[in-house]
Amino acid sequence: MDNRAPWIITLVLMTTVNSTHALGDTSFNVIASFSVIKDLVKRVAGDSINITTIVPTGEDVHRWELQPPNALAVEEADIVFYNGYGLEPWIRHIEAMANDSLTLIALAESANYETLAIPVGHYKDSTDPHMWMDPKGAAAYVDVIEKTLIEHYPEQADAFTTRADETREALAQLDHQLSERLEGIPHTNRMLTTSEASMAYFARAYDFEYAAIWGIGSETIGSAQAMEAMSMRLSQKRPPALFYESTSPYIHMDALARETELALAGPLYIDTLSDADGPAYNYPAMLRHNTELLHEYLGGARAEE
Repeated sequence: MDNRAPWIITLVLMTTVNSTHALGDTSFNVIASFSVIKDLVKRVAGDSINITTIVPTGEDVHRWELQPPNALAVEEADIVFYNGYGLEPWIRHIEAMANDSLTLIALAESANYETLAIPVGHYKDSTDPHMWMDPKGAAAYVDVIEKTLIEHYPEQADAFTTRADETREALAQLDHQLSERLEGIPHTNRMLTTSEASMAYFARAYDFEYAAIWGIGSETIGSAQAMEAMSMRLSQKRPPALFYESTSPYIHMDALARETELALAGPLYIDTLSDADGPAYNYPAMLRHNTELLHEYLGGARAEE
């Protein structure tokens, strides 16, 4: 039995008790599962729609456990945008407490974008959920967001379409800028190695050979078998540096860096943005920050002063 069941029951009861408060609320309320999704939704929705997140900035989206404020937000929401493909295991609890008027949209599962398989770990060969790590994947999310918002709030359709068009254009420009910046990394250095297998779409988009210790963060991480497999790989292929992510434990990649005497760099931001004063304060900043780390530690040509 799920040992969190009593907690989920409590959340549902709190939702029921507070349902009367939502009846008189005519504002538009949307939920995003985590900060990256919120940033993309905000770009299309603008300021006329309230957007809240389930997982706070900086927290691990894979391992989040629902809190009472999450239940209250779900009760007041019209739409829940989440990634899907197993990224948010807790979404089943939201589905259980949702009323008939709530729409849940799995952006990755609804997007017109070619998927990849998770390359390693317990979920090997399952669909990799991290499609937003390629700006083209993020643009496919924007298509779904635009369509969903127009269906729910048709009176704002023109504004949604205008902002969606602007966002798609900005993402295309971002893609071009990242590609140009990463071109300076020599072919022999284009080996990207991370803790979680969360950069495969980025690696495909910008022509990197890719490897990771484990699959996704909801599985057992840093097992002895997985660490041994990566150690053997690094004895045969030595990238200039290893990378860790902001929401993954630092110790596993640090141990491998010490063992192999390779440089260690990070954090990469993938499953969360940073705080507003951090280097990944929005989606473009997140990808630019990650790109600069790769450029610096994998031997990219220096930018002109």
